[in-house]
Amino acid sequence: MRILFDSQETKYKTPFGTLSQGELCTLNIHIPCSVEAMKVECIVDFHHGRNGLVATLAKSRTEGPYDIFSGSFQIDEPGLYFYYFRIYKPEDSFRLFKQGHDTNMEAGDRWQLTCTPADFTTPDWAKGAVIYQIFPDRFHKVGSPDLTGKLEPYTVHENWNEDVNWRPNEKGEVLNNDFFGGNFRGIAEKMDYIAALGVTILYLNPISKSFSNHRYDTADYKTSDPMLGTEEDFKAMCDAAHKRGIQVILDGVYSHTGSESVYFQSACQSPDSPYYSWYTFYEYPNRYNSWWNFKTLPTVNKLDPAFMDYIIDAEDSVVAHWLNLGADGFRLDVVDELPDEFVLRLKNRIRQIRPDALLIGEVWEDASNKISYDIRRRYFVDGALDSCMNYPFRTAILHFMKGWDGGWNLKETVMKIAENYPPQVLCCNMNLLGTHDTPRILTTLADDFEGSRREYAGRRLSDEQKESAVRLLLMASFLQFTLPGAPSIYYADEVGMEGYKDPFNRRTFPWGRENETLLAHFRKLGELRKELEVLRLGDIRFFCFEGGRLGFTRTLNGKAVNIFINRGNAPWIIPACKVLMEHNLENFTLAPMGFCITEAQ
Repeated sequence: MRILFDSQETKYKTPFGTLSQGELCTLNIHIPCSVEAMKVECIVDFHHGRNGLVATLAKSRTEGPYDIFSGSFQIDEPGLYFYYFRIYKPEDSFRLFKQGHDTNMEAGDRWQLTCTPADFTTPDWAKGAVIYQIFPDRFHKVGSPDLTGKLEPYTVHENWNEDVNWRPNEKGEVLNNDFFGGNFRGIAEKMDYIAALGVTILYLNPISKSFSNHRYDTADYKTSDPMLGTEEDFKAMCDAAHKRGIQVILDGVYSHTGSESVYFQSACQSPDSPYYSWYTFYEYPNRYNSWWNFKTLPTVNKLDPAFMDYIIDAEDSVVAHWLNLGADGFRLDVVDELPDEFVLRLKNRIRQIRPDALLIGEVWEDASNKISYDIRRRYFVDGALDSCMNYPFRTAILHFMKGWDGGWNLKETVMKIAENYPPQVLCCNMNLLGTHDTPRILTTLADDFEGSRREYAGRRLSDEQKESAVRLLLMASFLQFTLPGAPSIYYADEVGMEGYKDPFNRRTFPWGRENETLLAHFRKLGELRKELEVLRLGDIRFFCFEGGRLGFTRTLNGKAVNIFINRGNAPWIIPACKVLMEHNLENFTLAPMGFCITEAQ
């Protein structure tokens, strides 16, 4: 008989998941009577090995063949902790570790426990939100772009439906300097379309003046790119969003600037430049530290006082500038390359300006225990990030949809994130299927082809592939919208846009050529999120996760709904109950590729 303890089950540990500073944690460990255990200690250590505390668990009762040892403790210092048990017998003792959901003597892993600051809150408006991500140049344009002050060289497409430029120039460089003219006025004009998807957060890729179409090579942080419009156009766009209950999030690119920026150009002209200390020069001015060795992206010294003042602290700092113009928060690009001190300082500053401002971080792994540049990051234990880009969910959903996982691994991923992330972060998590950094979700679901840019440019899904991918996307998006967090739609995924890696995932929105089946489906999902608070804020527990069948329950304040997804090959008979949304369900038999949500009995 094994010793029983599963940190994801509340009969063994309460509360589920993370702790708040000073919150009581109660443990119950079930030990076979034959062990003759006398007492149990829970040893809780800081992530770096320093001792945290030792909690004693005493025998509280006997249930059948098990002695139940119970005890409680609280943590007063926020941090990332790991714990294990020591079990004392009459003659000796042994240690107990984690092995999957089981336990194991003297070998295995320790259990993780995150303690967050007592005052760590996330914005209510971001909890369970629906996010819409726009690559500004490619969404919609109104009028002709203003090219005054536009960094050269550049080209402007005459036809909105032309393909993106992907060929390198005569020097073999890919400049990403072709534009279509999408702008703030265009986004504002389509705000009713965005709102009809149930969107409550609009996230824009960078908008500052830049050389490239992706605008991650910032030239002037406080000036919008002239092609996008003026500050007045930006304010009008924000007003249009706010009138429809939509908050606006901007991309914060603070790891590097562009080599054509006013800052770097000034620093290269004189060591007396006020921006000289922002950069690290190896051989002035031609050799310098650059982001991932891209010479067009000189890295900044994030903790340089002049840089921090300009971005964060000054009265009209970069973050203050855009918040005062109507933005509601930021998504931090490559947040793992920003020091924790920088992130926390930025968070405190935006909350000073706007008490409910949102801060999202780009993290591709489990952000609760991420190590970057040999440093364990403090995103949650400092209360610095309100939300993360949830790539672990995306990977798990894709593996399930492609049949590489029958459901177990998806369940494990979801519950691991739910356990490791503070609940106030979990419900704000940016649950994505596609972004500007990934191939289009429709293409990903249909084709695993890896090739060159030339091959990607000429490759399109066949009718058969597209039909199959649409069926899979209906199911994948249903799953995305019913899991905890804030589902995020990358512009035009909802109408069946296809495309491989950058730049083919950044084509223009196909206005007038939308897949109406997908669009109607996404609108229905948006309505469902608005109607059902339990989907936005509820707990999750799985009851089926094998053979291509997923079943889980979302619960909130005594109300519950059940979600059924049949990726398997055989029909699935489900309990009869009120159906709230369904696809391929008849007489409570869920056909293959079917899914539904019902009220729980």
